[in-house]
Amino acid sequence: MDNRETIGDAWRAGAARLREAGVDEAEGNAELLLLHLLECDKARLLMDMREPFPPERREAWERLLARKAAGEPVQYMTGGQHFYGRLFDVSPAVLIPRPETELLAEAVLAAADERLDGRERPLRVLDVGTGSGALAVTLAAERPRWRVTASDLSPEALAVARANAARHGAAIAFAQGDLLEPFLAPGAVQAFDVIVSNPPYIPSADMPGLQREVRDYEPHLALDGGPDGLAPYRRMAAQLGRLPAMPTIVAWEVGIHQAEVAAQLLREAAAWREIRFVRDYAGIDRHVLAIR
Repeated sequence: MDNRETIGDAWRAGAARLREAGVDEAEGNAELLLLHLLECDKARLLMDMREPFPPERREAWERLLARKAAGEPVQYMTGGQHFYGRLFDVSPAVLIPRPETELLAEAVLAAADERLDGRERPLRVLDVGTGSGALAVTLAAERPRWRVTASDLSPEALAVARANAARHGAAIAFAQGDLLEPFLAPGAVQAFDVIVSNPPYIPSADMPGLQREVRDYEPHLALDGGPDGLAPYRRMAAQLGRLPAMPTIVAWEVGIHQAEVAAQLLREAAAWREIRFVRDYAGIDRHVLAIR
């Protein structure tokens, strides 16, 4: 790099390098990496675009660009992702929270307020397969009176979720285990008003064709949902009847073309007053809510 290079020059050259490497949204990714490298916000970055690029950070900048050009998600490189207005720690042990999952949190909050007086009552809520803890922490932070439990099969994911709960001052109980198994053991007495889950839902055969940032870097444990992507839903639906009491609300995030099948699994598991779908930003039925 030229010593006279400005921050703006570095951003444009970095974006060009990422674009040549086949990175989507190259300009945006280069900007996020610069914000991380220079430890500033976007307003500061825009103000400093004509300032000299700090020479002491050139080597680090080259390393960041090389990692991104190889496909590594920016969120793992910076260590964070925003969700529902809060910054969450993320690592390769957890799925990166997606914007569409914010719609699931929003739908659960609205349904619980409507059907269970969720703003007034200390509801018992379980987030199954919590990953980074984004859903559990969001629900606990938005409704501080709720008693939220979060579970995950991965101890590494639970460590990230615990750190995020501490970061946001959310009082959450954690359990390690597969889907609802931790709550089905002999002598288990805990019942839940609300169960929410964003489990793996990618069909196994589709895994090799995923975007490389997802396929090569995000945990397959959080992605692969079995032959048709619905294995976790079948198991959870079968487990519901073994809980001490049937929850009033079950809310699932699902993959494309899976909503109706997931709804039928819930119909076969229990009698519900209503089953509704929530569409994501692309118009796909992305969330299924069953309400008793």
